Amino acid sequence: MNYRHAFHAGNFADVFKHIILARCLEHLKAKPTPFRVIDTHAGIGRYDLSGVRAERTGEWRAGIGRLLEASLPDGIKALIQPYLDAIQATRAVHGPNFYPGSPEIARFLTRGEDRLILTEKHPEDRATLARNMAFDGRAKIIEIDAWVGLNAFVPPKERRGLVLIDPPFEEPEEFDHLLNSFSQAYRKWPTGIYALWYPLKDLSAVANFTWSLRDVQIPKMLKIEFRTKSPTRVPSLFGCGMIVINPPWRLSEELSLILPVLSDLLALDEGAGWSCEWLTESVVASF
Repeated sequence: MNYRHAFHAGNFADVFKHIILARCLEHLKAKPTPFRVIDTHAGIGRYDLSGVRAERTGEWRAGIGRLLEASLPDGIKALIQPYLDAIQATRAVHGPNFYPGSPEIARFLTRGEDRLILTEKHPEDRATLARNMAFDGRAKIIEIDAWVGLNAFVPPKERRGLVLIDPPFEEPEEFDHLLNSFSQAYRKWPTGIYALWYPLKDLSAVANFTWSLRDVQIPKMLKIEFRTKSPTRVPSLFGCGMIVINPPWRLSEELSLILPVLSDLLALDEGAGWSCEWLTESVVASF
């Protein structure tokens, strides 16, 4: 309950996570039938990067700050343009220092027939999110524990969609909560797209989580990791990862083009790099 994403909005982890989210949504829109987005740790929807919390850490400068100032190859820019469009739309309405969180990106990139379920446990953040999304009747905002909500809202009636799960990882049991709740949800809705975000701090915890996921025997699991610097002896955030269950066709190919450029742009030292591999098949690419 202590985690507030405003301190970290727009950092490298947000850029990584939101580019993948945007690509998944673009693929879902390739079919005319409606779908639903479920965001389990929704936050407040959008963030003022000039605010006290964001300025206290300044993390956005090494994330979205670098990306927006970069000159990108045309092919890469085309792939991340939906994400950039969401940022530009948010700033056009709310000001040049604002950054959209995952609810706002999902709201912008979905269609009139699509629906959103946004859950947030923190009472103040849920109230802010409700105010920020009040104008959009497609979004349902619920104050509930994410792990309870995840299983309550799957499968959606559309039977198509994406579940974004990005816990704050404040508690030592967070990987266990993620594994157990996801596994239950997957059994109820095995055809949905699930995006499971995690931090790179403790590599042994990540390895245990990955091996435990293999035991669930899911046919299609794409593991993507992104590092901005070398690991340190004292555990601290040096990167992040996302495991996408039932990834859209060509997502791995697209990320293998995007991530090398993003890695060079956001690198903090020579330990920066990326990987994209199938947990159930063969390695696609890594560096």
